Parts: sequence; structure tokens; C-alpha cells
Amino acid sequence: MSVQNSQRLHAIDALRGFVMLIMMVDHVRETFFLHQQVPDPMVVSETEPSLFVSRLLAHLCAPVFVLLTGLSAYLYQNKNNNLKMTREFLLKRGFFLIFLELIVVNFAWTGQFPPQVVYLQVIWAIGLSMISLALLIGLPKMWQWILALTIVFGHNLLDGIHFDSALWNILHDRGWIQVSEHFKMRTSYPVLPWIGVILLGYCLGSAWFKEGISVAQRNRKILYTALGAIGLFFVLRFINIYGDHAWQVMPTALQTVMSFFNLTKYPPSLFFILWNGGIGLLLLLLLQRFEFKPLVIFGSVPMFYYILHLYVLKALYLIAVQLFGLNHGAYFGVDHVYSVWLIAIFLCLALYPAVAWFSKYKHQNKHIKMLKYF
Repeated sequence: MSVQNSQRLHAIDALRGFVMLIMMVDHVRETFFLHQQVPDPMVVSETEPSLFVSRLLAHLCAPVFVLLTGLSAYLYQNKNNNLKMTREFLLKRGFFLIFLELIVVNFAWTGQFPPQVVYLQVIWAIGLSMISLALLIGLPKMWQWILALTIVFGHNLLDGIHFDSALWNILHDRGWIQVSEHFKMRTSYPVLPWIGVILLGYCLGSAWFKEGISVAQRNRKILYTALGAIGLFFVLRFINIYGDHAWQVMPTALQTVMSFFNLTKYPPSLFFILWNGGIGLLLLLLLQRFEFKPLVIFGSVPMFYYILHLYVLKALYLIAVQLFGLNHGAYFGVDHVYSVWLIAIFLCLALYPAVAWFSKYKHQNKHIKMLKYF
């Protein structure tokens, strides 16, 4: 592997690792700060600034990860020069992620087996998006671009459409799917916008990493794309007509700024994708210049880290309840947002040796095909 390719892949892993560490903060919040639940979008007048900023940072995670998944799919195809192999990889991994969501991840959140409720969350959305991408990579490049941009820029036109349909809940509306009298599913992550994001990542990969483009040219393209996305976000957000719910002038300047950046995640609005995608691409450029090995290690085994941290959080919560009881109504929780950050930092440091060991084991045993899914 060339030095340039190595730097490129390390930057992708580092960015993936960075957003997964930020994800730890959000999942600690959902475990030890659930007595102050945060709706989507947030209610600015009822949300303290530190909690708002913590949630805002966590918004980076899903769009960056899905965008990188599409980009990595193109790099996989470009490396192997085999469309069929890429499609098979996407299908296998997509179905594997759905299995993990339904069985392994859901149990980490609910502690129920067999479950009465299954929450279809981010791993489910990524899995379905990968399956969708597998079906779309054979289209002509122009139609891939048209479809990706149409979904990303146009899906908010569907916001006012609501009807009782399992398929619609999966695609665009958060809702419940009643499977039987004692079993139901919650579509926490409607997948249509995420299909647009993963396909856009794939298209961007084909534009940035095709033969004949130098590193300097590639970085300029990434920079222009990032600045264009962020600039378009500000222009359209100021117009305040389309792309998300309208922002408002609030009693204080801080609350007005919070209202401006109070974006919808479920499903991700156009503004949510533009802002977080643009910031993510700027971080990708930055991480090409500064290699921080721990981030690369976390990002090299994302699924191992994801499952490990969920089960550790579940175990810690159960231990805390046994030791201290339920101190916030039906929940045990900490009293301040800074405690959430301290717990998250401690857990990232505590889990690093296990993650580093598994990363080393994975790279030393590439002949074990199952390891590539983690």
C-alpha cells in the first residue's frame, strides 16, 4: 500500500473513531441522564445549553458514519475492480448488521429476551442502506448522482405525509409496527434519507478517488464540497422556508442561536445532513494532517467497540441501580451534564486496551473472514 493510500485510510478510520467517541457521550447521556429526556428536535426553552451542545455534537455521528460507509464501499470496489464482489460484500454486511441490531444491540438496550419491543436504530438503518446501495451501484453514474441528490434535497417534501403503513414508517416516519399482540417494533431511524447519504458518499468517492487525481486535487475537492455544504446550510437556514422546521428569534441571543442549530435527526433533515456532513468532511481533511493513533484504532474496529460499549454501559447502569437505587423517579442518573462527559471520558480510556487488542488481532488474522465485519 502506498503512503498516500495509507494516509487516506488512516484518516477515514480516525474520523470514524472520532465520531464513535462522541457517540459514547450521547449513549452515556441516554443511560445516566435519561431523566432529562431530549426530544427531536429539542425544545430550546426547556434545554440547558450544556445539554444542547452535547446533543448537537452527537449529531455528527450518524451522517458521518453513513457517508464514510458509502465512500468506503467505492474504495472497496476500486481496489478490487469487481462490481459483483462489492455488491456481495454490501449485501452480506447489510444483512449481518440487521441481525446484530435485532438480536445483539436491542438486547443491550432493553435487557429483554425474547424481546417484546425491538428498536430499529442506527445499525438497522446502516444495514438497510448498505443493502440498498448494493442494488444501486450498477446504475449509470449520472443516475446515481441524480438519485442521491434528489433524496437528500427532496425528502423533506414528504414531511407532511403521514399514514399508517409499516413500509412508510420504515422509510420516512418514526412509528410503531405492531407485529403481534405481544411484540412490536419502533422505527427509530427511518431509512430513506440515509439511503441518499450512503449513495452520495459512494458518488463522492468516485469523484475524489478516481485514477489521475492527485492528493492536492482531491483535498481541494473535499474542501470545496465541505465549504459548499456548510455555506448552503447557512443560506437556506437564514431563508427559513424549506429544509427543516423554522428557527425562531428567542428571548435571548443564546437561545436564538440554539434555535438556528436545532435540527431534526429522525429522519435527518436536509439541513441536518448539510451541516454535519460538511463538518465531517472538514474533520476528514484535518485528520489527514494529524495522525492520532488511538482514533485510528477505535475506527478500525467500529462494530466491536459499538457492541462492547453498549454492554458495558448496561452493566454499569444495573450495578448503579443495585448500589444507589432509582434516584430520579423511574431512573438512576447523574445530576449534571459534566458528569456525563466525565463518565464518557473514563469509559473511552477504560475500553481502549480491549479495543487496541482486538484491532491488533483483526489485522493479524485477516484470513478470518468474519473479523472484517467488526
